[in-house]
Amino acid sequence: MTIRLLTYSLILLLLHVQGYLFAQHEENSPADPGSTKTLLTPFRLPLPADTGTIRYIDLDHDGDPDVLQTIIDGNIPVQWIDDDDDMKKGDMEGDTDNDCLMIDRNKDGRYGGSQDLIIDWDDEDGDGKADIQVLVENSKTSYKGKWKSHIVYIFDTDHDGIFNYVDWSAFKPEAWDHSGRCRFYQDYMGQSLMLKTHISTFSISDLRYNWENPFLFYDEDHDGYTEMAIRLVDEPENVKTKKNKKERHDGDKYYTFSFTKKISLAQLTFDLDNDNRAGNEFDYDMSLQFSGTGFSYAGQVHHYNSLRGLPAADRYFYDPRWRRLNELIYCGHDTAYRMIFDRGQWSSCWMVFDEDDDCQRWERVEFYMPLDPFIHGANKGGLDNNPQADVSGDRGEWDLDCSGKGNLYISPMDGKLHLLGAETGYWRIDQMALYFQGWQGWRGQNIQPQDMIFEEPKSFATIKYEDTDRNGFFDKMSFDMDGDHKWETQIRLADLGLTDTAAILITSKEGYKGLHQAYGDMANNMWIFALQAMKVADKYHLNTSWYAFLKNPVTEHEKYFNGFWLAWYIYRDLVNWSKANHNKQLIRKINRAYFSFNWDPLLKN
Repeated sequence: MTIRLLTYSLILLLLHVQGYLFAQHEENSPADPGSTKTLLTPFRLPLPADTGTIRYIDLDHDGDPDVLQTIIDGNIPVQWIDDDDDMKKGDMEGDTDNDCLMIDRNKDGRYGGSQDLIIDWDDEDGDGKADIQVLVENSKTSYKGKWKSHIVYIFDTDHDGIFNYVDWSAFKPEAWDHSGRCRFYQDYMGQSLMLKTHISTFSISDLRYNWENPFLFYDEDHDGYTEMAIRLVDEPENVKTKKNKKERHDGDKYYTFSFTKKISLAQLTFDLDNDNRAGNEFDYDMSLQFSGTGFSYAGQVHHYNSLRGLPAADRYFYDPRWRRLNELIYCGHDTAYRMIFDRGQWSSCWMVFDEDDDCQRWERVEFYMPLDPFIHGANKGGLDNNPQADVSGDRGEWDLDCSGKGNLYISPMDGKLHLLGAETGYWRIDQMALYFQGWQGWRGQNIQPQDMIFEEPKSFATIKYEDTDRNGFFDKMSFDMDGDHKWETQIRLADLGLTDTAAILITSKEGYKGLHQAYGDMANNMWIFALQAMKVADKYHLNTSWYAFLKNPVTEHEKYFNGFWLAWYIYRDLVNWSKANHNKQLIRKINRAYFSFNWDPLLKN
């Protein structure tokens, strides 16, 4: 008993000592919720760890500071320029309404030079809130090429205060990062406008122009989400500048790129069923792409009062020209759509339709290319040669002479929306979106885990569309539904005595509202067609309860999706029933009914 008591007393003593030591550790080493070294998303620039590192500079000698220099994150020199003259001694940082932040990332003592990051806020209407944010990320000054730098203008046209996104743990722009599947940190959502170039400012001759000039996002129903986006591209030309003295500036610096002042590529994308909402912020359904000579936009001048920064601070910039601008040249929300169709001289038009409804990209449903239908993989020479395209699940169509002018029609052959004038098209079927999104790792290793799903289909069903009579409408479909790269079934409307023509939707006149209405009509008609198919199945005593999952659509998209597949399965059942009963004549009637989108002849007999 004595030994047990001694043992028990010793345990209590040890626990008491341990508790005391733990308490002392907690008292001497408290948790530090203010630390920047966390695994949380760092939404803000770190504050200076020590106010003793702050230095104020009065450029105009008016008694208040115009520049704030300090050290953040241990050893990163930063500088704030007070463009609206409201900085005070004691401030730890500038403001984000009308100031400019300069980050000396390579720590060479120059804040606006080689490899540095600069963010400039501009309050255009004087309400104390930024309306424009300019992000400039320089490459090395010795590098004169593309893709290693950024110039990005974000215009806060819907006044949500969201601009460019920077990962402050790495001091690096990450415009593609997002919460959930598609709530992007960058301001792509709602009514927004972006200009962007992946070339350093000091390599561009006229900074009033940009490469993506502009990227427009439209909130058509004013719900805070984007229903349509337009991307216009002015592809810059590489110029031999040292032989052209007119292109010389600042003594020893030479421009290597000049913009053409013409839009040679226009891409439009639409959330046709308008099903974006919280948790599904982006859900585009169709994209159109025009390429060719395009159109001049040199007259689309937009004047600004707030872009010009504090002149006395120009000395801090390797290339201060972008801080001296008072105008930018681009097509705005109110002119871009009309100019694409009214002024564009286009040599080709492409369409892509997101059949499996899994596109949650911010910019568009990405385009398939008119290449091999069965080869798959990024840069392999197949439809998804484009590394940003979905491997399967989308339908691509190509009008390679732009004879259809980007107009559309709903085909009597399958009840779907198609591109007028397209010579060919392919639908790679990912019926239930098993291979979600299809990012194909195009951004490398610096992205979020859910974007790194590398599993891709090794085979897929494919449907081919052809316009064999060259009248602008598809009249032939070929089916490889077992993925063996052989067309087991081919249907040509002329062989069935059917027409391929349909009412034409003039895209330029329809606009988003008209195309949204056309999608709704298409979805409803697809579902009515499926309901009629069930009546035909009943007539031939075929059990459709197998397809209960498809019989209960909830959304507009499900009416479109379920309606197509329910009618397809019943069509195949009817054909197989006819084969089993050796009734070739009925097979022809079934084909005529299915590929004319009209079951009435079978219901009448």
